[in-house]
Amino acid sequence: MEEPSTVPGCSATASIAANRLYNIPMLLEGIFPAITTPFYPDGRLYLRKLEHNVERYSRTAAAGMVVLGSTGEAVMLGDDETRDVLRTAAHAASPDKVLLAGVARESFHETLRLAEFAADHHYDAVLVRTPHYYGPQMQPLELLTYYRSLADRSPLPVVLYSIPKFTHLELPTDVVAELAQHPNIIGIKDSSGVLDRLAALIAATRSAPKRSVLVTPIFQAVTSRMMLAEAEAEFALAASLIPIDALSPSATVAIAPPAPRVKAMRRKEVGFQVLTGAADNLLSALESGVSGAVLAFASPAPQACQEIYTAWKENDPRVAQEKQQRIVESSRLVAGKYGISGLKFACDLNGYYGGVPRIPLLPLTADQKNEIAAAMADIRN
Repeated sequence: MEEPSTVPGCSATASIAANRLYNIPMLLEGIFPAITTPFYPDGRLYLRKLEHNVERYSRTAAAGMVVLGSTGEAVMLGDDETRDVLRTAAHAASPDKVLLAGVARESFHETLRLAEFAADHHYDAVLVRTPHYYGPQMQPLELLTYYRSLADRSPLPVVLYSIPKFTHLELPTDVVAELAQHPNIIGIKDSSGVLDRLAALIAATRSAPKRSVLVTPIFQAVTSRMMLAEAEAEFALAASLIPIDALSPSATVAIAPPAPRVKAMRRKEVGFQVLTGAADNLLSALESGVSGAVLAFASPAPQACQEIYTAWKENDPRVAQEKQQRIVESSRLVAGKYGISGLKFACDLNGYYGGVPRIPLLPLTADQKNEIAAAMADIRN
């Protein structure tokens, strides 16, 4: 596959450097809100509100964001709309937030095209839902062929995505174990919510090859956009240098100080990374060995979800349990019972733009809104 010759928004030289960032292994630890996709009341994309939301998530302690997962109504968007959303979110996101792009299509070829687009816009990995429309034919050989073919050619690391609630197809554990051996398949988001399933995935992938990932001095992930900013600063500094023979003895030259740059001072060894997709048993999943979580409920409540992870990370089981219990019922109601419509209304309550879902999904009734408002009363950001 040919690398693109230019990257939008940067010089040709910096673009070449940016393209070399593709396929860097990525650390997937912490909480990743699965963000919603805003629409106008008539169903058109509301990209200004998407920018607002992404900028606000960027100011939270979340590790990153998933753009166009199930919570983002990815299956409701056309290809051009998908590209508009991916482009807008990447432009608005802080460089230190890990970005995962939901790019799944039913065919390998169309999924690869979106993976290439995500790479051009400096996402860090692609999240790829199982192909499922031809469910009876999606046997282990078909699934292995789909994901291996994609991983062979994807310019970004691949994260598997199993969400049987919607696809009615669970990615088998033994298939995941085989795929985990591929150098460009780095993890899975499992949305079953079943702790035994998560434990089985962790055990089955324990022998997967270790990867050396770049991290900051405080062991946070180094994103491709952080590295691009560093490369652009270096190129800008080099371009500002004046040859010594071009200066006259009496010349006075003002030289701007180098731009601040993020330096990756450490490396960390990680194996195949398992992420949970269920907020109501997040603490138990972390205790079982998952590296983090991609959570629909974190779209309206990123801080509440982050507090569980932080308390667990700091080895404070009492606080972690208190924080977990705080969101159990609200997450089951908002995300579990009411789904996209409930999540979008909860976003409206917490300062993110939610708005309405796309038809055939419907907005909530007044009684349903009151029920969610009561459940979210003490969960504010």
